[in-house]
Amino acid sequence: MPVWLREHRWRQTLTAVYLSLPLRGARATPANIFCSEQYLKVSIPPFLFEAILYAPIDDTNSTAKIGNGNIFFTLYKKEPAMWDSLTLANAAKEKLQHLRENAVLKAHEKAKEETEAKKITKQEHKKYALEATMKVEEEERKRIEDLKEKERQKVAKELELWKNQQKDGDKYKSIQKKGKLHREIEPLKERKSEKMNKTRISNEGTSKTRLKSTKGSCSIFSQNLKEEQLPAPRAAATIKVNFTPRVFPTALRESRVAEEEEWLHKQAEARRIINSDLSELEDLKEEEKNPDWLKDKGNKMFAMGDYLGAVNAYNLAVRLNNKLPLLYLNRAACHLKLRNLHKAIEDSSKALELLTPPVPDNENARVKAHVRRGTAFCQLELYTEGLQDYEAALKIDPRNKNIEKDAEKIRHLIQGTMQSS
Repeated sequence: MPVWLREHRWRQTLTAVYLSLPLRGARATPANIFCSEQYLKVSIPPFLFEAILYAPIDDTNSTAKIGNGNIFFTLYKKEPAMWDSLTLANAAKEKLQHLRENAVLKAHEKAKEETEAKKITKQEHKKYALEATMKVEEEERKRIEDLKEKERQKVAKELELWKNQQKDGDKYKSIQKKGKLHREIEPLKERKSEKMNKTRISNEGTSKTRLKSTKGSCSIFSQNLKEEQLPAPRAAATIKVNFTPRVFPTALRESRVAEEEEWLHKQAEARRIINSDLSELEDLKEEEKNPDWLKDKGNKMFAMGDYLGAVNAYNLAVRLNNKLPLLYLNRAACHLKLRNLHKAIEDSSKALELLTPPVPDNENARVKAHVRRGTAFCQLELYTEGLQDYEAALKIDPRNKNIEKDAEKIRHLIQGTMQSS
């Protein structure tokens, strides 16, 4: 049987009623209080307080404060007036029961309306978020298209300029060639006229003179022939030196060629391999079957804070191609954000397994894999394993001050744990 709380104090003004209800050592919470327009109930087992109010109140703005072993109610009247009493006096049981049922029914209807309003608001927020995401993606796509169009126009202008330069160069070369031929023909004409004059003079002289002149003319002619047979001066030219193209920045004599070639071969094979036996591929678009496209999609979702969506994108990319280390590395970052620490350790370890052999091209990825796995270990309070990963990252990138600071913090934590034990 409930224990009815009869003791209470109340006072009123034209617009409000102030009610104080003692709790008798019981603990009350807002869930123990029910208030409607004309019905007030406080249920703190085994205590119970119930009141059918004298007149309707504004239950939306009315308040209840719990403190110092009392509940203080501030009930605002719907119509300004002075009440004769706090509750209805001499009311029939049927009327009281009817008022009580109506109050509970109205409270249920109000709660249902609030739930529906919250549901509608939530749907509107989701719709707005989806529209905002689509708008951002559309703006990004438009920006990329504009960049492509600008690059296309730039290349077209450069190509047109190059064609014009080639035409001008060809015209200049043809003009030079014509001038050179003209300069070569003029001396030949002068030499020919000189020969004809000398021959006429030699025919008019004596035989002795003719003989001498003949010898002299022959020697001059032979000298002219020698001059004509000399090759033309060499034209100026540019010597082009071609260097062997290199994927890695280090010089060939300093690099580990075998390991680099193995790494490039593995990456090329990984990008060619796609697991085409998945039944889900039938429903996917062509771009969604590309692991690189899925990786970029996951990166965008991660940047927007949608870590679950990013994990789903990376999962599908891994199912399409399980040989790309960056997929596991990015998925490990998502798991860290979602506090899936064991999965973050698994993905970081798989990325390190695929990032072999160690070459300059994958140094940055190996550092990230060690740091993410070390972070997951530390959050699991496995500080020794986490310190090993941070020290491995420092060996790869010894100039990284942030990793060095984190490693020093882990060392202090390990020392503190050992001292406390």
